[in-house]
Amino acid sequence: MAVVLILVLIVVGSVLFHVLSPWWWTPIASNWTYIDSTLVITFWITGIVFVAVVLFMAYCVYRFRHKPGNQAHYEPENRRLEVLLASGTAVGVAAMLAPGLIVWNQFITVPADAASVEVVSQQWLWSFRLPGADGKLGRAETRDVSPENPLGLDKNDASGLDDIIIEGGELHLPIGKPVHILLRSVDVLHDFYVPEFRAKMDMIPGMITYFWLTPTRTGTFEILCAELCGVGHPQMRGTVVVDNDADYQTWLGQQQTFTQLTASSGEPPPAN
Repeated sequence: MAVVLILVLIVVGSVLFHVLSPWWWTPIASNWTYIDSTLVITFWITGIVFVAVVLFMAYCVYRFRHKPGNQAHYEPENRRLEVLLASGTAVGVAAMLAPGLIVWNQFITVPADAASVEVVSQQWLWSFRLPGADGKLGRAETRDVSPENPLGLDKNDASGLDDIIIEGGELHLPIGKPVHILLRSVDVLHDFYVPEFRAKMDMIPGMITYFWLTPTRTGTFEILCAELCGVGHPQMRGTVVVDNDADYQTWLGQQQTFTQLTASSGEPPPAN
């Protein structure tokens, strides 16, 4: 009976912890509605299975407990039971996967009016690039990375001369406007993760990955690297600030362009 009571208490405690838990989701990005709905579906399916399996275990422990003179019945297979278990498992897995595929499609389908922001990772630093007055990001190549050109911008691409460069500083985003986050790594595998945005994506050398979001609340949030990237991995942190429009424009006006940074470093000015 002690084992039965422990199993029942585990079920009751798990359900109460989930229902009464003070840790819940806070709406900070527009993407959260459909992501949270998918998580809730997963919780319901796995929660029902967890409760059913543990209570069934408790029932079996009680129902088939040892009694003098009882003898176990050996049944090597039960086709009906196997079909039911396999079918139920298949339906449950499909019910969890299908919403995820829909959400993934929404996660990577960027709105046409989204502003591009590039996040560049390297051991163990976050840098950022925003379009300049022309509204376009210039070309960049990892082979062009140097101390004077840490993001590897193509100096012969006129679209990149007015790009705004933030190396190791804060990334600011305007509230209420969709943002297309472009992710690029110049050395090893990293992962851009802002927990409050509930959005993360691997950054793979030689590739540009991406996702999008619309910030819905002002505030300051920490950027983490969610992929082991070397001895400095725990210290690879950054900051993203969601501003109202006036504060964002003020911050933007204080940042330097690629041309200005190149001139201040003593490098020859990029060709127009």
